[in-house]
Amino acid sequence: MHELRTGSADGARADFEKMLAQLASATNPNVRMIAANPGDWGIDAFSGDLGGAITVWQSKYFMPKTTTSQSQQIRESLANALKAAAANGHTITLWILCIPSSMDGPAAQWWDGWKKRQEKAHGLVIELWDETKLVKKLLSPEGDQVRRRYYEPFTAPAAPAQEEIRLVLDVEEDKATALDSALFVRQMTEAGHVELDSAKRQFFNADLVAREVAHKGVPAEVAALRSADATLHGVWEMQFNECSAEGALAALHGRVWREVRGEHDKLPKVLRLEVTHSWGLVHRLVDNRRAGWVTHWRKIASGHADG
Repeated sequence: MHELRTGSADGARADFEKMLAQLASATNPNVRMIAANPGDWGIDAFSGDLGGAITVWQSKYFMPKTTTSQSQQIRESLANALKAAAANGHTITLWILCIPSSMDGPAAQWWDGWKKRQEKAHGLVIELWDETKLVKKLLSPEGDQVRRRYYEPFTAPAAPAQEEIRLVLDVEEDKATALDSALFVRQMTEAGHVELDSAKRQFFNADLVAREVAHKGVPAEVAALRSADATLHGVWEMQFNECSAEGALAALHGRVWREVRGEHDKLPKVLRLEVTHSWGLVHRLVDNRRAGWVTHWRKIASGHADG
């Protein structure tokens, strides 16, 4: 949980240490943490008087288990705490090692023997708050608030919601017939196109998107549609100029379509456009007298009566 919350083992180590201080505080008065500056006197949290006797909680983030390979770190932690106590005028009466995992067999055997030797040598009590002990304390009435804060409310970040796919609809027969009088159809006919069913479907679906955006009036979507129109208008204009210079206007429609497919993934995601919609937006540019498929497209547009 600590690693999921913080995103790293280093972050989990610090988060676990803070949790321990609060868990200790739930059952012991006047628990405090020591900030490293540059050292922390071998203390992660303590209670008592630093001019007298204290209890020390020492956190070691050993995961997913504790083995004898970590025994040296444990030895050094106690040694550093005792050395700092002697140098700074306080006495450690209880030293508690806190680990989020359980010890394996060899580590548990080593700990039991080492603990007895250190208690006898230094006249203090040593305890272990391992996985089992921590769970018991967190489930106790005293640890309830700590458990709720660090564990119960936490959930892993939700996977990003899958965007709803915008459907591509078929054009009803009467609406398809009505589109025969549209300017974009006239422009395609002038350019020599014969089959126009897909063009009508593209225009119809793009027009639905534009009407929806206008009806909802969400500023971000309105701006996104303007951006998409500007991008696609630029695609058409560049290809129109190149085809005109090459004397290849017959290839204009195909070139624009290929470029639009290439630009499609770069259009604003908020519009949820399929490629069909993107192509249809180009037809809307033509229908709105901003583009065309032949050299004299402006003349056709100015003389066309809207249906």
